[in-house]
Amino acid sequence: MIMSRIETAPDQAQGDLTERLLAGLPAEAVLTDPDVTAAYANDMASFCPAGAPAVVVLPRTVEEVQHVMRTATELRVPVVPQGARTGLSGGANASDGCIVLSLTKMDRILEINPVDRIAVVEPGVINATLSRAVNELGLYYPPDPSSWEMCTIGGNIGTASGGLCCVKYGVTAEYVLGLDVVLADGRLMTTGRRTAKGVAGYDMTRLFVGSEGSLGIVVRAVLALKPQPPQQLVLAAEFASAAAACDAVCRIMAGGHVPSLLELMDRTTVKAVNDLAHMGLPETTEALLLAAFDTPDPAPDLAAVGALCEAAGATQVVPADDAAESELLLQARRLSLTALEAVRGVTMIDDVCVPRSRLGDLIEGVERIADKHQLTIGVVAHAGDGNTHPTVCFDAADPDESRRARESFDEIMALGLELGGTITGEHGVGVLKKEWLAREIGPVGIEMQRAIKQAFDPLGILNPGKLF
Repeated sequence: MIMSRIETAPDQAQGDLTERLLAGLPAEAVLTDPDVTAAYANDMASFCPAGAPAVVVLPRTVEEVQHVMRTATELRVPVVPQGARTGLSGGANASDGCIVLSLTKMDRILEINPVDRIAVVEPGVINATLSRAVNELGLYYPPDPSSWEMCTIGGNIGTASGGLCCVKYGVTAEYVLGLDVVLADGRLMTTGRRTAKGVAGYDMTRLFVGSEGSLGIVVRAVLALKPQPPQQLVLAAEFASAAAACDAVCRIMAGGHVPSLLELMDRTTVKAVNDLAHMGLPETTEALLLAAFDTPDPAPDLAAVGALCEAAGATQVVPADDAAESELLLQARRLSLTALEAVRGVTMIDDVCVPRSRLGDLIEGVERIADKHQLTIGVVAHAGDGNTHPTVCFDAADPDESRRARESFDEIMALGLELGGTITGEHGVGVLKKEWLAREIGPVGIEMQRAIKQAFDPLGILNPGKLF
């Protein structure tokens, strides 16, 4: 419907849309210069097509978002919600002729309540900004994606993102208590609660978390907080094989330990970090495991985990003496994706999550796939929850290498499903994994998800072309 209207008189259609938007928005909130709007066309994913938006809107109030959605409904114009565009699945990519609804200007922390242990925020609040603000009051917001210095809470909610601490504290979905959502027709809906408990009706809040902007626009979130834990201490264990490191992970989890962080880097990743930052990590290592505890006295926990690593075949175990040394060890992990990108210039970051018991099988399978396609593929993993990030390094200017990169990416996802896993643990489906979502949840699952989409967005204007 939108295409037929634009094809008959594109300039007039553009003018009508802009005029209608300006009736309820300040001029500075409506961007139409193609050189400017092009900067909002896509997120950070590779191999994901993006269209040219007709207009970019940067609202500051709920009422302005409602005006945008009423206008979009009346004119049948698609709307693509965006946060900081740090996503890795194309979920924020524009479609031709759409309104890009960037929520980055709605960036206020509305409330931090130490008694109820909640924060109320707008969607454009940066994750790190919220984390630091609650820390000042002795509180803690655990979800910490690797892009936490840039990514927004709204984007985190849209993709149900995770982070390094998920093994102990869980993912974003477990901290979203309630939402205010502007629906496709401009109505405002409130879900959830501010209370610690509540089971009234269907859990509509969870439905929106991870929906990638396809059901409504989140304009306010009530988030659960925890007491701020003690400073964590980190242990690094070096292994002569990835299988031995994965065995250590299984021993740690089976032993009932609850680390605040349990991360794995394979030899390709370790080498890339050394090449980039000259951190002096042992070049002989086949896998590096980082474990951390934030208990009042982490030393006994680190000692117990160190012993389990040695029993699994660790060649060296190095516990940090203090917070500064711990931070140095974690810096290598944080540099992983940047270092892998430097290998060939471009990366495809997979997001396959498997049962912890199959982690070793996944890493060995990725090695075989890398050899088959003659590519560099590094694996960094949130090992404690089985969420792996196989990262395919390739030269985007080389068509054959790009083809092999895409084929290897698909083979890794197929391997994850074969091992009883899922195609995404925290990055979302977006454009990149649409085909694979259908394979994972099956035809009945797709049918029911489309029915939910139809109920919330009967005109199909919210983030069209994503998920399915």
